[in-house]
Amino acid sequence: MENKTYFHFMLFKNLGHIRYALFTLGFVLYCVIIILNVLIILAIYLERTLHQPMYILISCMSFNSLYGTAAFFPRVLSDLLSDTQIISLEACLIQSFVIYSYLTNEFATLMLMAFDRFVAISKPLHYHNIITLRVLTVLIFIYWIFPMLCLAISVLLTSRLTMCDYKLWKVYCYNYEIVKLSCANNLIINIWGFFILITTAVIPLCLILYSYVKILIICQRSSSQFRSKAYQTCIPHIVVLLNFSIAIISEVTFSRFVNLEMSTGLSVILSMEFLVVSPILNPLVYALNFSDIRKKMIRFIKATR
Repeated sequence: MENKTYFHFMLFKNLGHIRYALFTLGFVLYCVIIILNVLIILAIYLERTLHQPMYILISCMSFNSLYGTAAFFPRVLSDLLSDTQIISLEACLIQSFVIYSYLTNEFATLMLMAFDRFVAISKPLHYHNIITLRVLTVLIFIYWIFPMLCLAISVLLTSRLTMCDYKLWKVYCYNYEIVKLSCANNLIINIWGFFILITTAVIPLCLILYSYVKILIICQRSSSQFRSKAYQTCIPHIVVLLNFSIAIISEVTFSRFVNLEMSTGLSVILSMEFLVVSPILNPLVYALNFSDIRKKMIRFIKATR
């Protein structure tokens, strides 16, 4: 295979012995992510009382975290221990596709969570007739498959580009960074990228905000007991949403729209936040706020001992 089909990760250069400390930290974080999210999935799967739309969506989020981090951590950890940090164009595009689809799946799941809470609070008597497991399965399938098809087209378009440079200033493959290294006119890819951004992130985010604003209005008109119960189920979702949205907005802003002189460390931290913090924070938030999940997780840990 010709050399031009390989990219070089430049941020791993000259790390010295600190690479071993970073490897240890990364390995521990990845283990924590796997343990927490697997516990969430098992707790919901094994407990029949948790076979409800809200909990199923939480398990989908944990599954998505395992999916996205699997494309990130093993590669980064191997690069930290390797003398040469190179990746083929094909492998780079696959990693980019998985990480991008992880992002779109996360937004889709958060949107479905907001819709689920909106129906539960605005139409409590009809909730089980509207949000059935069959309806939820269809919605998850549609809102996960559509972005993946769009991203597959984007990867196909990128794979046809001729590259003029092979240096990636990231710790993982990012489709927009690959496109910037090409020699050809990338107007079509940029337009398609904005279409994906609007349909898979901006529109879901607007629908999420609309749902929670409507929930807030309903709660203000309801009794204090009803309001307290509604807030108890919505606040964990909002915390997860805020963390994820801020991470993505920071990454997209600094990658696409802003040309700022910033330290390499800050740039790396901003680019990894949604792949490191969110997969750890999400299961902790749900375990701490939903006693049914927490109790089942504790029982499962005791049983394994």
